[in-house]
Amino acid sequence: MLHKTRGIVLSYFRYRETSIIVRVYTEEFGLQSYLVNGVRSAKSKTNRIAFFQPLTLLDMVVYYKPDKDLHRLSEVKINYPFQHIPFDIAKSSLALFVSEMLTKTLKEEASNLTLYHFLEDSVRYLEEAEADYENFHIAFLLKLAFFLGFGPSNAREFEGQLQEQKYPFLPDENTEKALNTFLRQRLGAPVKVSRQTRAELLDALVAFYRIHIDSLGEIKSLAVLREVLS
Repeated sequence: MLHKTRGIVLSYFRYRETSIIVRVYTEEFGLQSYLVNGVRSAKSKTNRIAFFQPLTLLDMVVYYKPDKDLHRLSEVKINYPFQHIPFDIAKSSLALFVSEMLTKTLKEEASNLTLYHFLEDSVRYLEEAEADYENFHIAFLLKLAFFLGFGPSNAREFEGQLQEQKYPFLPDENTEKALNTFLRQRLGAPVKVSRQTRAELLDALVAFYRIHIDSLGEIKSLAVLREVLS
């Protein structure tokens, strides 16, 4: 049966010679996988692979059956064309990191409108921000943790959970203040932190996620992000 839904591309992998399987977090059905045939073919008349880059916002008409793990697309178009993310090294690195974290953490195959709208608003913020978005990934991961069921209520709780696992995170007063601002204020609220503090917070956040998600594994985009933001 055909359904209309919006979606956010998380990742894709190659399937056979010319096809891909793409993971999309959809507005109507939560996390879904779609087989897209011929997208990598030299005979393809359009560069449809561009539709499936990290965090691309899509309008889709999809075939959906509740008992299937792999679905098909009937129609797809870009809902919100990017003008900056693919062409700005900092933004594209942030998008790649965020999409990898979402791929490894989102498992729910059911509609969650609040989560979907948070993700869409976050992508739009990253695309539209003209400055002061270097802390985007820090604030995003702290807020995403609440949707995943393990968001800390304040900096002290965050610090305490890490220390219980013997992770060496000892923030000073300014870092604690920054953490509390990230937790309580809107995404994009201005927070002044040094590059070193930002790097320490990023490593602590990945460790925090590993406490709660055993299957997190290696975050391949992390090294690139560290290099770009250093």
